[in-house]
Amino acid sequence: MTDKQDTNKENRATIEGDALKQILEAALLAAGQALSLNQLASLFTDEERPSNKVLSQALEVLDKECETRGVELIEVASGYRLQVKQGLHEWVSRLWTERPQRYSRALLETMSLIAYRQPITRGEIEAVRGVAVSTNIIRTLQEREWIRVVGHRDVPGKPALFGSTREFLDYFNLKNLDDLPTLAEIRDMENLEPELDLEPEYEDRKKADSEDVPDEESAGEYAPVEFEHDEDDESEIADSETEESDFNGDESPGADKQS
Repeated sequence: MTDKQDTNKENRATIEGDALKQILEAALLAAGQALSLNQLASLFTDEERPSNKVLSQALEVLDKECETRGVELIEVASGYRLQVKQGLHEWVSRLWTERPQRYSRALLETMSLIAYRQPITRGEIEAVRGVAVSTNIIRTLQEREWIRVVGHRDVPGKPALFGSTREFLDYFNLKNLDDLPTLAEIRDMENLEPELDLEPEYEDRKKADSEDVPDEESAGEYAPVEFEHDEDDESEIADSETEESDFNGDESPGADKQS
């Protein structure tokens, strides 16, 4: 009986070396998303579980071995992730026949302002950009889980404060906000567009919601501002001009009667 117990203990000893590295690699491939050290450690029983230091060392070895492979191990906000190397996207993307659309410049500018100036309100974004922010843009960023409401500004109307999410950092291969490029390094936002694939739903939603008007919280945050036209917001601004025209039309009859 004692011999069997000793054998079981040996078989269930802490997993290390190549065996540990292979388990981690298989788990990261199967997960299809970033896994934290705690999540990787949970793959093992109490007797098998290596320390976080040993796990980190195994991941470092795996990272070096990936240098000659078609995949790379990167650390992002949520943990570690195995993914196709950036330089191979041109060929791997041909597995998908449908070519994804790309995000508009207006959406990129909105996301950039949230990332660099968070927490920030919709009205503050509009003040910086000089144009109204389309409801479609905010909705798209929220549905992609790139932004979230982190609070409300203590002013009349209680406008929502937006901040970036861990999913946003993961998408752009960032561990934290400190990894964002400095504003001095950003020359032209159009250089980012090839890396930002847009699902077809964005353009479809923009057409379907072309009659949206700005939210009340955004409108009440600042005094009325005459915005320049933006291609992404053209339909929304056109609707507001129509409403203003109707309002002025209602005043005319009253003025005639008084005169």
